[in-house]
Amino acid sequence: MTPLHHIGDFFRDALLQIPLPAVRVLFVALQVALLIWVLTLPREATRPPDGSGGWAANLKIWAALAISVQVLVYSVL
Repeated sequence: MTPLHHIGDFFRDALLQIPLPAVRVLFVALQVALLIWVLTLPREATRPPDGSGGWAANLKIWAALAISVQVLVYSVL
């Protein structure tokens, strides 16, 4: 075995010590943080420059919807 095998085994064994519920909480918390960031983006960053398109052109709505679905799926399953 090469030294890389030993390093890989060390990292694999270390990561296996993390309980799966903690990983789930961390993953969902990152998604919630991303959702909060998206919701706090300025209006100019989420709409077309000319202001056309109405409410459907607001990317903040669609990004928040997609992230909310992911949070729901990963917190329930």
